[in-house]
Amino acid sequence: MPLPAVEIETRPRPTHSVIWLHGLGADGHDFAPIIPELVAREWPAIRFVFPHAPIRPVTINGGMAMRAWYDIKGTDIASRQDEAGVRESVTQVDALIAREQDRGVPAGRVFLAGFSQGGAIALAGGLRHAKRLGGIVALSTYLPIHETTEAERSTANAGLPVFMAHGSHDPIVPQPLGTRSRDLLQTLGHPVDWHTYPMAHTVIAEEIADLRQWLGARLAA
Repeated sequence: MPLPAVEIETRPRPTHSVIWLHGLGADGHDFAPIIPELVAREWPAIRFVFPHAPIRPVTINGGMAMRAWYDIKGTDIASRQDEAGVRESVTQVDALIAREQDRGVPAGRVFLAGFSQGGAIALAGGLRHAKRLGGIVALSTYLPIHETTEAERSTANAGLPVFMAHGSHDPIVPQPLGTRSRDLLQTLGHPVDWHTYPMAHTVIAEEIADLRQWLGARLAA
């Protein structure tokens, strides 16, 4: 059964979907307020799906239980990765995409988006998904379990476009981790629209404006 989620439709009978994954310790309500700032009037009807991650203990936070897509075991987030947790969340994202198809939105009109931990799952899941998607939005994040990406990526999503944005002062997910992920994606043939901003681990208006332009071009296509 798909994860519970906050759902917002910009107009009746959506023809496109955006599945947006929140960051560590947040929930599906976190990015819902971004819709009025992001969505342009001329866009087709979109269903935004903001799922709630499962509650699990997070090692770096003293084992405290919170909403998380996978465990974080240390300050160097790219090492000692919770591969089992990442793969479990990728499977849950697959179920969310399948539900959108059941509701009449083909996979090619589904976009995966996420911030921080959620962006990591959007990348890992999108590249491995069996059917061609519309694109991936990865904000202040990195590509997890990257060692197996080339072998496990789906041929259906070869060359899938990716929007990546990162803060140059990010203390949580250091920008070099993001740029290494960008470089790997480009090596694998993905057109990455990369943006960096003088910010910490957050989202700013300029970033949303750049995302509006990128997403709008793909919705028009």
